[in-house]
Amino acid sequence: MKVHKNLDQLPSFKRSVITIGSFDGVHKGHQKLIKRINELAAEIKSESVIITFYPHPRQVIYPHDKSLQLLNSLDEKLALFKKHGVDHVVIVPFSIEFSQQNPREYVETFLLKTFNPAYIVIGYDHKFGMNRQGDIHLLKSYEELHDFKTIEIEEQEIADITISSTKIRKALVNNEIAVANSYLNYPYMISGKVVYGEQVGTKIGFKTANILVDDTHKLIPPSGIYAVKVHHGQNHHEGMLYIGRKPTLHEDANTSIEVNIFNFNENIYGEYLRLELIDFIRDDEKFDGLEALKLQLRRDEISARGILQKFKAFNQEDKANCSIVILNYNGEEILESYLPSTLHSSQEKVDFVLIDNASTDESVAFIKEWHPEYRLLEFTKNYGYAGGYNKGLEQINTKYIALINSDIRCTQNWLDPIIEMMENDESIGAVSPKIRSINDPDCFEYAGASGGYMDYLSYPFCRGRVFSTVEEDKGQYDDAREVFWASGAAMVVRKDVFDNLEGFDASYFAHQEEIDFCWRIKRAGYKVMVQPKSLVYHLGGGTLAYESPNKTYLNFRNNLITLIKNDESIFWFVKFIWRLILDGIAGIQILTQRKPKNMYAIIRAHWYIIPRFFSLLDKRRSTKKLIQKYKRDSYNKIGIFNKSIVFQYFVKGKKQFSDISNNGSF
Repeated sequence: MKVHKNLDQLPSFKRSVITIGSFDGVHKGHQKLIKRINELAAEIKSESVIITFYPHPRQVIYPHDKSLQLLNSLDEKLALFKKHGVDHVVIVPFSIEFSQQNPREYVETFLLKTFNPAYIVIGYDHKFGMNRQGDIHLLKSYEELHDFKTIEIEEQEIADITISSTKIRKALVNNEIAVANSYLNYPYMISGKVVYGEQVGTKIGFKTANILVDDTHKLIPPSGIYAVKVHHGQNHHEGMLYIGRKPTLHEDANTSIEVNIFNFNENIYGEYLRLELIDFIRDDEKFDGLEALKLQLRRDEISARGILQKFKAFNQEDKANCSIVILNYNGEEILESYLPSTLHSSQEKVDFVLIDNASTDESVAFIKEWHPEYRLLEFTKNYGYAGGYNKGLEQINTKYIALINSDIRCTQNWLDPIIEMMENDESIGAVSPKIRSINDPDCFEYAGASGGYMDYLSYPFCRGRVFSTVEEDKGQYDDAREVFWASGAAMVVRKDVFDNLEGFDASYFAHQEEIDFCWRIKRAGYKVMVQPKSLVYHLGGGTLAYESPNKTYLNFRNNLITLIKNDESIFWFVKFIWRLILDGIAGIQILTQRKPKNMYAIIRAHWYIIPRFFSLLDKRRSTKKLIQKYKRDSYNKIGIFNKSIVFQYFVKGKKQFSDISNNGSF
């Protein structure tokens, strides 16, 4: 994160995503807004910029008002901005002159000329300029001419920001530290320089560091003892904090802030500490001499250590190992039907994320109202399945990612056998559950069944589904085994493998991008598995019907691209020619079924490939370099059928996977 304090030395921002405010507390409400500008910046590959003010505007406009209590010093605020991934913070030296700018001057010469924004994100009642005359309507009047968009945060979210600030201050004043921390979404901080004190703590065996807080407007909680985490440079410690006037020794005129750092004996005078208040232990009180005080401090240390141990254990347990991630576009009805089942996917903690590809229906409003447990990533345009997931997963950092379609109905704890399998074998890159049909629950579902395979010409098929023949699930494929590809309808991948191998190919838009990705996984020496102990149900065709001409086009086009990119055999070009011929035969057959649009879709797919053939060769070379960079082991070819599935199915009449697999050609 870059911090800019001189407005005359700002970089040349290009298509930045900006927001403006004081951000005192950088609490949950503010964090929503910061998340939004970061998401927008990531989406358009730009930079997020927070414009804030120092000193606080109230200090300038009402200099004689002594009631202002700030939740953050400037340094604390900057540390929080950095923690939340902001690219730039511009600190505007706030003055009477700045506050009296004409609203149009503020927009034209400050916001637009200085930051060249692609997006300006503001609250629903944001006002600016002299007498607060500028508002969202003025900003929107500049949008077309200056090519930016103004995004207004909903009224309720801004109300939450205001309510949170008030509640945080009230909770701190009442020593309700845990409550304040819940609104902040982090422990309340006190920062300052270590200065010399009276050395009384050293005499009684509780050496303390006396903290001088620079900002006179910083809100200091009431007198008492607190359990704290102590940050000294890059080192982290635990301790107990005293705030008070030392009534046992003598009643000081000024409040003292002293911290006893456990198991610590370094000389840190003149250095800065950051204290995080975890919880309140007791009120300050007067004792009958130093021995009584010493005895109580021993009790306080036991209490503090217990509180800190519980806090540490809770935060370790609270961290999710896996995220369930769903991509949505105009799927409100589907989400309403199937999303609730995802909430019972595991006995362990799971993060829930919904990526919205610029839906025009009420999907986003539905999620916000009915499923607040889902973190929303909102895009401004539809990037397709592949591109949408790529952009969304950039903002997710759990070890495993469960990618499931919005029309998946999950069974209880379906994730657990998969995660257990992957935890026990680090060579596994991706795993698919067994997938049955929602419409015909006793049968496998077309998009994955019980594991994906591929023949030597790159035609995909499944254990339980070959071309259009879908088998009844009688338990015949219930053994966990290595396969060639995992279904895009429901698959769990290692996040680091997804990142290293560059995720899905965004040019696919949708369909067979998971096969291309799994092929890269296999080429890099990882395993792709199916775990039938894990069961989900798939509606199938919920977002695009299986017989849609557009789906036919994407399937044929993307499958050919996948072959060109990934087939490492010396005869790959011969296979490519054979594929063109077989695709043509398939087109004729489709025409006999009176589906001319689907036949034309195959022709369109070929005409997409042919003029781009040499650029696809470049992609083939870059893919090979990528594989070499992140290769774990030799090319894993398990799951490739070394004969033609087309010949087996259409000529020899072998319609079921068991008929094909029995001939030992895998």
